[in-house]
Amino acid sequence: MDPPRPHHPPSPPLPLRRSRLLRRDQTDAENKLWFSLRARRLEGVKFRRQHRVGPYIADFCCLECRLVVEIDGGQHAEETEAEREQKKFLAAKGFRVLRLWNHDVLTSIDVVLEEIRRAVSV
Repeated sequence: MDPPRPHHPPSPPLPLRRSRLLRRDQTDAENKLWFSLRARRLEGVKFRRQHRVGPYIADFCCLECRLVVEIDGGQHAEETEAEREQKKFLAAKGFRVLRLWNHDVLTSIDVVLEEIRRAVSV
């Protein structure tokens, strides 16, 4: 008779594992912005970080405002085809996309928060 095997819970699906990894390995800019968005700190609205919307994982998402906030590094000087496809998909689902720069989040957080504040109050 074989010895009993230990019970291991099933692994979460790949998108969930990816979201968890992204939350764990946030960039400095994402970490700084999350501090200001978490726990309804901005205008009392709830943001989720690394939230899956269809096949995409949004950096930050406010479901009640239908707003996705993406933070881009310097490599995104121009909108890529993939970003256009994401924006088109999200628009079809009723979401607006606000793209911000890492540099702006790190150096001008008040300006960034004001831009997000305007977007959530539309």
